[in-house]
Order: sequence, then C-alpha cells, then structure tokens
Amino acid sequence: MTAKKRNTAVNSKRAGSDMKKVDAYVLTKKDYDEIPELTDEWFKRADFHVGGKLIARGRPPSANPKQSTSLRLDPEVIAHFRRGGRGWQSRINAALRKVAKLPAVKRKKA
Repeated sequence: MTAKKRNTAVNSKRAGSDMKKVDAYVLTKKDYDEIPELTDEWFKRADFHVGGKLIARGRPPSANPKQSTSLRLDPEVIAHFRRGGRGWQSRINAALRKVAKLPAVKRKKA
C-alpha cells in the first residue's frame, strides 16, 4: 500500500468515527441560541442572489459619474461650506460651476 492510499484509509476511518459522534449528538436549546434570529431587518441587509449571481444594492451607477480629485482649499472656505451641513462638497461643486459659467446640473430627487 502506498503512503497516499494509507493516508486516505486513515482519514476515512477518522471521518467515519467523527461522523458517528456527529450523528449521535442531540441538539439542545443552547445550540440554537448561537444561531442568529432571522428578522425582517436581517433580510433587508442580506445579499440578494438570482441564479447564483449577486444583485447589486443601492443607487445604480451614474451615467455621468463625478471624478475624484485632490484639491487644496483655504480652511475658511471649507469651514464655510461645512457649516451648511451634509452636501458641502456638492455645494462647492455648484459654486465652481457657477464661477466657470457652466450650466447647473439638475439632479433627480429620490
């Protein structure tokens, strides 16, 4: 018997004895406490697959995506726009479009 066949035989014996233990084990309430409850919130966050393919979540990709850039601005300028709350980067973009005399972009509201 080759070493590979001998190892396979040993492993299947081990697996057989382990499977008997697994089959003989009786599940208790404690075992089920480890399993998370499948709530509506859990399903809302879960990945959605159709035909084995992951369906993307969230907003669909933009037809005209914005480009990421690094820009150095005065601290006072950033503070001014941040005081307005969320969307401060979009407001900077709108202000730059206005100065560059570019048409305003109309975004659809969800």
